[in-house]
Amino acid sequence: MAERYSRQERFAPIGKEGQTRLAEKQVLIVGAGALGCANAEMLARAGIGKITIIDRDYIEWSNLGRQQLYTEEDAASSRAKAKAAEARLKAINSSIEVEGIAEEFDPENAELLMKDVDMVIDGTDNFDTRFIINDAACKYKVPWIYGGCVKSHGISLSILPGQSPCLQCLIDQLPQDGETCETAGIIGPAVQMTAAYQTSECLRFLTGHPMSTHLVSFDVWGREYSAIDVAKLKDPQCASCSDAAQFTYLKKEKGIRTAVLCGRDTVQVRPGRKENVNFERLARRIEPLAGEPKVNEVLLRFQMEEKRFVVFKDGRTLIHGVDDVQEAKKLYHRYVKA
Repeated sequence: MAERYSRQERFAPIGKEGQTRLAEKQVLIVGAGALGCANAEMLARAGIGKITIIDRDYIEWSNLGRQQLYTEEDAASSRAKAKAAEARLKAINSSIEVEGIAEEFDPENAELLMKDVDMVIDGTDNFDTRFIINDAACKYKVPWIYGGCVKSHGISLSILPGQSPCLQCLIDQLPQDGETCETAGIIGPAVQMTAAYQTSECLRFLTGHPMSTHLVSFDVWGREYSAIDVAKLKDPQCASCSDAAQFTYLKKEKGIRTAVLCGRDTVQVRPGRKENVNFERLARRIEPLAGEPKVNEVLLRFQMEEKRFVVFKDGRTLIHGVDDVQEAKKLYHRYVKA
């Protein structure tokens, strides 16, 4: 065990002192998809003291081509990504603390999760969640590293609240063409390159080195690369990081909430408040209509009206095979909340 980090310690910018620092740090990873998996594994092997990884989704077969922490067994049993990631990371490095949270990162838990961490890594696939990360990070002055990838393209940006421009300051400089991995595809090297930039920036900061002020973008297939210094683009009137910040994205919504998951023909339905669903009771009620539901540690699955329902312990439900919010609400109340 004494030799575990020897090669990393021999890297002069880290050394033994830096390795000791890493063991004292906590990193929050939002999203346990491709970027979340790649960052989490590298950080676990690097010896970060505590890694918390939060994700709202479960493992499907289409994830296995690029989400490196998961196996065929995970996909077959539809394990929650956060829980499968937690188990795998603990197997990789038993000397660190790992916590997997099978929930959506939202205004209700963002501030609580942000308070004790030293760094946040963006492993999400949508800007709604990133703006929540940005507001919470700005409010608590926690550095975070934005990352995104689709097709063969990747992008990475380090954000240090109070010093560098935040995501809201730079939104006009970031690509938002609506393409996702589900709609446009992706190759593994784009994931690995993006995560490499994110992880290296994280290790730099946690060992006492300054983070980059450059927005890095690249195309691994087209062999293209660019780096733009954004240090002077901080907006003095920014609603997220200025003295007049309002943190709009941290405001909690009331009542039932819905979201159409881009490219997946799926609607997510969230109850007005988080619940503790009794899977045994729900399974008994559903079984005469849908056959025996499949249950694991954090979710219950069943088929109804040619739709696939995935119900999480907190009441959040994914309804596959529908893209209309009103129809999804009706199905939710008919079979989940009946």
